Amino acid sequence: MVGCRLNQSEIEGFANIFRALGHTIVSEPGSADLAIVNTCAVTVKAAADSRKKLRRAGREGAQAVLATGCWATLEPQVALDLPGVTKVIGNDQKDNLVADILGISQDRIADLEFVREPLPGDRAKTRTFIKVQEGCDNACTYCLTRLARGRSHSKRLGDIHRDIHAALAGGAKEIVLTGVQLGAWGREFAQPQSLRDLLVDILKNQEITRLRLSSIEPWDFDLSVLTLWQDERLCQHLHIPLQSGSDRILRKMERPISVREYVELIEKIREKIPDVALTTDVITGFPGETEHDFQATTLLIESTGFAGGHVFTYSPRPRTAAYNMEAPIAPQIAKTRNAALRTIFKRTSQTYRERFIDKVLPVLWESSFPKEDGAWLLSGLTSNYVRVIAESKADLWNEISQVKLFDHHPQRAALSGWIDEDDRRPQLSWSALDVFS
Repeated sequence: MVGCRLNQSEIEGFANIFRALGHTIVSEPGSADLAIVNTCAVTVKAAADSRKKLRRAGREGAQAVLATGCWATLEPQVALDLPGVTKVIGNDQKDNLVADILGISQDRIADLEFVREPLPGDRAKTRTFIKVQEGCDNACTYCLTRLARGRSHSKRLGDIHRDIHAALAGGAKEIVLTGVQLGAWGREFAQPQSLRDLLVDILKNQEITRLRLSSIEPWDFDLSVLTLWQDERLCQHLHIPLQSGSDRILRKMERPISVREYVELIEKIREKIPDVALTTDVITGFPGETEHDFQATTLLIESTGFAGGHVFTYSPRPRTAAYNMEAPIAPQIAKTRNAALRTIFKRTSQTYRERFIDKVLPVLWESSFPKEDGAWLLSGLTSNYVRVIAESKADLWNEISQVKLFDHHPQRAALSGWIDEDDRRPQLSWSALDVFS
């Protein structure tokens, strides 16, 4: 698997079906009758990584290698010509992938009972990504994903509930809803529905401990959904992509929003959810980005006070409108701007975390590491996506604890905390932190 959370959700879904039909999922290509690589095309590097994974699967002895996903959809013949690749299935046929491979009907798959299990070689995860929507109706000029995944279409409620049931049966404590254009869920139904309708329906399931949303485009964000955050199971974290703080660049990107509209949306969200963690995506080095445009982005990030953000250097992708735009930015300038924005996000992220020092927040422990003295070193996330490191007398992996947050962590972008009020000076073993996800 290469790429986004959607790819991860899909590959785990394939594995669930294969297991339910009596097949075994193995960790190495050399032991496999079939290796499936879910490719990505979002950047030049992602496409290269996809080809590398496909070559490796063939080289290491998989009996058959199947390429699917965004890069394979855009370059099916190139994928098929790679050594060892025996079949390519495009994104438009991905929902039928297992049925096609095994020569069975979708009706048989529909009758199966699933239990989510981590893929071999993966660390067991406390979160499960549930794909609820596919494709995109936007036309951002830098993006290949909309070409690879087609128009927006939504999964039906019954299928979504089935996937959630499998995740909960497998022990997941947090459900993350994901899609290419998540905010467009349900629009194309004969009787249109909205993301708010989806959330209301999912939250009826009292077995769900935490429900988190992945990225939502700002123009797709329906403010009426904010009333649902009265339910504490909804995680107080929203990822709203920005891409640029310059109206001129946003127009070149064909993103249908202005900087002012974006800022107003952020302000309205904070009015309803005061402690919400707001994170975003930004692209540096887009064709024609002047120093003035870059400074506008810099100032917006600093003034907005994001809890974090992803910074991407523009990656020229053939078949996108931006590929042939004039005034390309020198790679070194784009990388320098990227580094500058990362520094700003690091600072705003720390400022955001700081407001929770001396507070008690629930933490879902995602990783645990045994210490020589019999204690456990834990790493987990709050509802608002603050990383917390603490020590415990017991292994609390995949459990939720009330944690007193007492200081910035000395080595990581995290807060240190204690679980037991009787132990206010935990002896934390930082050398083990590299085992954490």
